[in-house]
Amino acid sequence: MLENGFILRHPLGKLTGCESEEIMPEGGFGAVMARAGVGKTALLIQLAIHSLLCNNNVLHISLNDPVKKVGLWYKEVYRNIASQYSIADQEQIFENMLPHRFIMTFEVEGFSVPKLKERLTGLMEQNIFRPHVIFIDGLPFDESQIEPLSDLKVFAKNHSLKAWLTVRIHRDEKPDSDCIQAQLNSVEDLFETIILIQPEGKEIYLKALKGGKPDSVATGLSLDPTTMLIKESDWIKRT
Repeated sequence: MLENGFILRHPLGKLTGCESEEIMPEGGFGAVMARAGVGKTALLIQLAIHSLLCNNNVLHISLNDPVKKVGLWYKEVYRNIASQYSIADQEQIFENMLPHRFIMTFEVEGFSVPKLKERLTGLMEQNIFRPHVIFIDGLPFDESQIEPLSDLKVFAKNHSLKAWLTVRIHRDEKPDSDCIQAQLNSVEDLFETIILIQPEGKEIYLKALKGGKPDSVATGLSLDPTTMLIKESDWIKRT
């Protein structure tokens, strides 16, 4: 897929101290935490595009938006990335990515981990699609999710999958490690990596609450308020 000879580094490498796709082990869970409207979906899609460019199959599950809208999100984020890094043949590369991406949508009320496992098992057993990484956007987090997420963790390990999930936090919550207890509660142990999107004035910083370097805030990794792309990440550059 990478005909142009790009070297890809993980977009969160500066936060975690690991610039390869091995930022999480097989069966690993990662969380992107932020309050509403700060950039969770944009960051999640950047992580998904990185996985696609690394020749991984991506399953994107949205509990908020229809398939068409999610597809438009991918197109917009990818074009911003291609423009920022002057990627040649950008349209061809995007078209080459599409067979490796599968978008699945649920109504929030109709979503359950057993239902997801059933649909995913069907896709894999029929050789329709076999993902390497799953991205789940919009799953509500409360105590009722403890057992289902534990089951999903086992399922991910058994099928050598990795998963990233968005977590919505409330505006009045203090943006530090207390957020982990407030939102993820006892499921925190299921996550190897937890990233907080933290607005401060005109900047939108990324902070590793778990699975990152102790000085992750000092790296200056942030989201561009206009494009919502990770700034100073240097995760694509020419050879």
